[in-house]
Amino acid sequence: PLDLIRLSIDERVYVKCRNDRELRGKLHAYDQHLNMILGEVEETVTSIEVDPETDEELVKKATRHVGMLFVRGDIVVLVSPPLRTTG
Repeated sequence: PLDLIRLSIDERVYVKCRNDRELRGKLHAYDQHLNMILGEVEETVTSIEVDPETDEELVKKATRHVGMLFVRGDIVVLVSPPLRTTG
């Protein structure tokens, strides 16, 4: 499994994290604990709030862009490498 991540160095990857957090960015480095350094990161945080008047669930997404980000491996749920096309 770590070999697949090794092949994704300098490629854009999708990282799903705990607490409804998603990252998309260029993978610069990683280690055996899945600590990662990502560049040109788009972070999306999804939150669900309940409207007190209607008891309706409201899904909110907040997005921010970060130039360089260190991701601690213990929050990583999933890493998806870029799609590869056969040619």
